[in-house]
Amino acid sequence: MEPISSRSKLENLFESALVHELFEFGETQNFKEGDVIMDYGKYVRMMPVILSGTVKVLRQDDEGNEILLYYLSDSESCSMAYGCCISSKKSEIKAVAEEDGQLLAIPYPKLSEWLCKYESWRNYIFNGFNDRFGELLASIDIIAFGNMEQRLRQYLLEKSKIAESSLIKVSHHKIAEELATTRVVISRILKQYENHNKLILYRNEIKLLKSFYE
Repeated sequence: MEPISSRSKLENLFESALVHELFEFGETQNFKEGDVIMDYGKYVRMMPVILSGTVKVLRQDDEGNEILLYYLSDSESCSMAYGCCISSKKSEIKAVAEEDGQLLAIPYPKLSEWLCKYESWRNYIFNGFNDRFGELLASIDIIAFGNMEQRLRQYLLEKSKIAESSLIKVSHHKIAEELATTRVVISRILKQYENHNKLILYRNEIKLLKSFYE
């Protein structure tokens, strides 16, 4: 039987009949921090709906460098996974667990069936595409027109939002990897923020101050 908390989250999004089918046909899977949920070049046979925890979605260039695209958390899903399922194509992204959590793996035959059957599912899928597309556009704008300081600020704000806390547990090295730059660059910018009383640096933790959000 699925956890009550998981069902209650989805009941706020979907009709009760759909919630019943989600847990009847979907498979509840636990994941640990660092687990690879989807990987480059692999066929995707299910669409993950995140019940708890956070998953980061990455893209890789021809030289093997990775860049963070967006995060998935409470009741969110990956539109790219949906697209791969429907078109039977290999994944061009990698989804990695940022922390321990749980997801509901929806088998691909149900994805199209529910589009016709449930209005709430159609809204969920289309809104998911819109949300992810907006996040991707924001990332492209920052990469194309912004500088690393802007990218780092946006990254920290997003991490704070997901964690629902001003204290972010992350190393300078990990930030550098996800923003496709060097640790030295990240450390220098963070130190500048600290000197301007925007944040406080700890070992593998960053405390955002009120002025950082302004």
